[in-house]
This record gives sequence, structure tokens and C-alpha cells, in this order.
Amino acid sequence: MLLLRRPYHWPTSGWGYPFEELERVKRQMDLMNTALFRAPSGETAAGVFPMMNVTEDRDSYYVRAELPGMKADDLAISVTGNSISISGERKLAVEDAKAQYHRREREGGTFNRIVSLPTQIDTGKVEAHCTDGVLTVALPKAEAAKPRRIAVK
Repeated sequence: MLLLRRPYHWPTSGWGYPFEELERVKRQMDLMNTALFRAPSGETAAGVFPMMNVTEDRDSYYVRAELPGMKADDLAISVTGNSISISGERKLAVEDAKAQYHRREREGGTFNRIVSLPTQIDTGKVEAHCTDGVLTVALPKAEAAKPRRIAVK
């Protein structure tokens, strides 16, 4: 005869829905994440914004950041040594104070992303342009950081 026994701390809701405990834990984790990423003023922080890709070729690094709806006047880009900083303010249209949200994922506010690169950058030759909400910054490597072919004698 097979005897089924309920382990200690096993969900007591029965076998009707075995994933109920996992959903309860997920809800608690969501609440905890919301509390962790809340700005001191009580507003939800924008999180990791903007999302970025950093690539390189032999001569340069390229930083591409998604900045939908942002204007160049709202951005500040600075480059020093081997790092780039992109900061600005993401402005969203103000909703009616009585608006009831069904889902709120878009946040506004100030942001600052700093990316360190493996080698020095030639800061005098950095170029940036924004097309279709994607900021592209070309960061030429400093001459001392570029690989050189050495002839063997």
C-alpha cells in the first residue's frame, strides 16, 4: 500500500493547484523589489535607464543607448580617461491626479549611467548622434591603447 504523507511546510491548500506556494513567493518578491527600488520621495525610481550596448572594433568603442522620446537638450555626455557618463532627465506627460493606473511601467526622472571601458579614450575625437531614439557615441581609442604590429628582425 502506498502512503502519501504531506512534508512539513508543504502548501496546505491541497493538490488542487500545486504552484500556489510559488505564486505566493513571487508576489512577496515583487513587493520586496518595489520597496527596494523606490526613491526616497516615495516615487518609483526609473531603474536602469537607458539600456545600453557597448561594442568595439580595432579603433573605437561604441555606446548605443535607447532614449525614446528624449531631446538632445535633455542629455549631458561627458568622457574622461576610460569612462563615459550619460545623464539627463526623462520627462513624461503628467497624468490627471485622479487617473487610475492599470499598469505603470514608464517612469520619468533624472538618470546617470557611467560605463568604464578597458582602455583610454581619445576624448578630443568623441562623436555623438541620435537617430530614431537611439543615441550612438563613437569613442576612439587613444593611440597608446591601440594594438600595434611589431616586426620581428
